[in-house]
Amino acid sequence: MFKRVFGFLFLLLIAVPLAAQDDDPFASQPRLDREALVRAVLERNPNLQAAREAWRAAAARPAQVRSLEDPTVSYGIAPLSIGSDVDFGQELEVSQMLPYPGKRRVRSAMAEAEAETAREQYRAARLELATAAALGFDDYYRVHRALEINAEHRRLLDELHEIATARYAAGLVPQQEPLQAEVEAAELMHRDVQLRAERTMVKARLNALLHRRPDAGLPPPPDSLPELPPLGVAGDLEDAAVAARPEIAARAAEIRAREAEVEMARLERKPDFGVMSSYNSMWTDKEHRFMVGASVSLPVRKERLEAARIEAEARLAQARNELAGMEDEIRSQVRESVARITEALHLLELYESRLLPASRDQIRAGRAGYVTGQSEFLSVLEAERTLRRVELGHQEALAALYQRRAELERALGRLPGGLTVPESPDEGGPR
Repeated sequence: MFKRVFGFLFLLLIAVPLAAQDDDPFASQPRLDREALVRAVLERNPNLQAAREAWRAAAARPAQVRSLEDPTVSYGIAPLSIGSDVDFGQELEVSQMLPYPGKRRVRSAMAEAEAETAREQYRAARLELATAAALGFDDYYRVHRALEINAEHRRLLDELHEIATARYAAGLVPQQEPLQAEVEAAELMHRDVQLRAERTMVKARLNALLHRRPDAGLPPPPDSLPELPPLGVAGDLEDAAVAARPEIAARAAEIRAREAEVEMARLERKPDFGVMSSYNSMWTDKEHRFMVGASVSLPVRKERLEAARIEAEARLAQARNELAGMEDEIRSQVRESVARITEALHLLELYESRLLPASRDQIRAGRAGYVTGQSEFLSVLEAERTLRRVELGHQEALAALYQRRAELERALGRLPGGLTVPESPDEGGPR
């Protein structure tokens, strides 16, 4: 009986965390929605939670550094006085160190700037994860559409194979034509296996972002993607990106921290003070038993202090140069993203206005001509290959356009699709 109860409890302890890990955030959704996916990733991803805890840790630092050190209490006794003819000897001392005026303020300012840096790094991590989720969603959509196109062309080749077999049975065409259709169908079967493997890998990446098992199920993507809003002016977008990117805010906060570090290096040349009070029962004169006093540190190690100042000033110059370089990089990212989107839009318009209509007309004409004996079978197969290549290229161009937009929004410091998701459950920063 005891073994059965123990076994049940053991299985229960194992099942609970597994069930928690495999919970489905999309159980009520027949189709996978991009916004829902991004929100779920931001809520569940442990790396983002780690960045948030780093922010919480940094936010708790200022209160520590602006506080005075704990006072020191020391107590001593004269052990030989115990049980002897003399009075019991004991000594009590209380002391407190007091830093030079301004040091606590500067240390607090440095810690506050470093906490702000951690907050902006958390925001940058959110953007990275949201962008990765959006890019993964577009890959998921693309591979699903590719599987559907591949299945449609397998059906088309089956029809062509039936037509070629019937014409071969009637003695109208050589056996090579139905055999060629079988070869093409076999290639599509292998392509189906490749696409399914790619879909498995895309799902595994998305589930990793969602902190789920790699083989956890996901709803299929929607039948179509929403229309994208128009682009803005590239120059205005660059200025908006520099103003909004958390990396820029993090660098600015780091500069403030380094400025405080330089000021602190200069203040280290100033002495700290200490006050004390003591009582010693072993003085024969009662007037000598109670004492008060003060102490002062002597910052006489000039070489160490000068080296600390040089280090702080160098780190400040480094941070300022890194900020300037990052601004240039961000402007370049925005300009490059706009150029890629312009190219993707042109390619998509070319597919939809010319390549798709022409290739569909070509396969219709070739098939009709083959049935009536006016076209060669190889020309029909070539038309099928062209249509398949164009349809797949169209889906790749569509997914690429949405991915380029997600990259542009990342460059602008925005979540994909203009989402607004609270930075923390309480919307007010670290708990």
